[in-house]
Amino acid sequence: MSLPGLSDDGRWHLPKRLNMAAQCLEHPKDKIAIVEINRRDRHEVTYGELGAMVDDVARALLTSIRAGDRVGVLLSQSAWCAAAHLAIWKIGAISVPLFKLFRSEALRSRIDNAGCQIVLTDSEGELLLKGLAQSWLINQVGQSGEPIAYAETSPDSPAILIYTSGTTGQAKGALHGHRVLTGHIPGVYLSHNHLGIADDMLWTPADWAWIGGLFDVLMVGLALGVPVIAARFDKFTPELCVELIGSAGIRNIFFPPTALKILKAANQKISGLRSVAAGGEPLGKEMLQWGQEAFGLNINEFYGQTECNMFVSSCAEEFSPKAGCIGKVVPGFTVDVIDANGNPTTAEGDIAVRKGAAAMMLSYWGRPKETEAKYRNEWLVTGDRGIWDGEFLRFLGREDDVITSGGYRIGPAEIEDCLLTHPDVQNVGVVGKPDPTRTEIVKAYVVCKAGRQPLADELQDWVKQRLASYSYPREIEFINELPMTVTGKVVRKVLKDRAISEAECGE
Repeated sequence: MSLPGLSDDGRWHLPKRLNMAAQCLEHPKDKIAIVEINRRDRHEVTYGELGAMVDDVARALLTSIRAGDRVGVLLSQSAWCAAAHLAIWKIGAISVPLFKLFRSEALRSRIDNAGCQIVLTDSEGELLLKGLAQSWLINQVGQSGEPIAYAETSPDSPAILIYTSGTTGQAKGALHGHRVLTGHIPGVYLSHNHLGIADDMLWTPADWAWIGGLFDVLMVGLALGVPVIAARFDKFTPELCVELIGSAGIRNIFFPPTALKILKAANQKISGLRSVAAGGEPLGKEMLQWGQEAFGLNINEFYGQTECNMFVSSCAEEFSPKAGCIGKVVPGFTVDVIDANGNPTTAEGDIAVRKGAAAMMLSYWGRPKETEAKYRNEWLVTGDRGIWDGEFLRFLGREDDVITSGGYRIGPAEIEDCLLTHPDVQNVGVVGKPDPTRTEIVKAYVVCKAGRQPLADELQDWVKQRLASYSYPREIEFINELPMTVTGKVVRKVLKDRAISEAECGE
């Protein structure tokens, strides 16, 4: 028996004509698709109702948008967020997820780079978009009329542009085709112990603006006919989490590692779950053992990135986890550890995925050189180091400078660029400092201009107001000079080693 998303011979099931909106919507009209929960209110949205919402948005978009145009989506977890993406894909346009915690500069850079003509949002998002883009209030765009036909798209037709965390320079847009949903289905199916049995109900506290929330949960849930919970938390707390799981009847959860750490710190136990999946960073033996005690089951770890996601996963239904490893290769993908020449190796090397995977990006948007640099021969190189442990992949660390904090992957370059716009800052280096709760916190080493000395909280607010509230430097240290290369680049490794030493000394 083949896995969902794969043919009987184990290859990707990708018909010549493929549209993700059709994959998500073609279910019995009376079947529940999304359950919206706001405080104690519960609103069930059927596939028929969701399809009507999609057509309403699609009709409005067709007055201004054509196939290939980019449309922003600035919405939190809700049926309208799902309808916005589905409507954009249905007409052959390209959706661009945007995050509500972004501020003006982060929004502007992505909107401008993508060339978004319109951003679908709500009243809260409209305030964030002032002067940045033409915003349409999603619940006011409806137009009555005949059902909208699906655009004749193929697996490689561009469908969604998801921005990475910008580990070098500004955030890059990973452009995916309509095949990307198919590429996620086997890994999500496995990470939730064969998702789709009776009474399964799927939820994540992760925002749907990220690939983890959008494709590891929402769209795969819709495609497999598993009801998806839409519930926005202003702040994740163990109490709200437990209350929601109990009241909504949630059975399957994708937890970012930080959420698990918060639950563990609160000594919180949750019963009644059938599967818990986690991705973003390895959990380690202690966290996996705690998961067995807290949930009565094994947490299934999975691994991927925006450019190619969900290609390694655990599945407790099929095999026991191995501490320190992130799972086995998901069927359909060819994954290996390669050396500097692009050859597979049994020693430590670069984790890489062979070209041809359905979940692999088409390219970086407008960045042919960066796209070419992402590949080594026929392999997409993740930038992470690993080694094989039998059939299991052991994650060793990141080659790049990305900061993992509170479940978010944060690129230091974007924060550095923001701080350099402050009139008192001459130079800055940003790294991750180890933190027991958040994995890492953002730390900035700042060199001030002569005669200038801003307060740390002033610089923190500067970043909060321009980028995102989660990516500001929680620690700022003023220093006289930064370690530099002969070409004038900050040597982050020296700063990183310093931050690690400070953490070990309790500073």
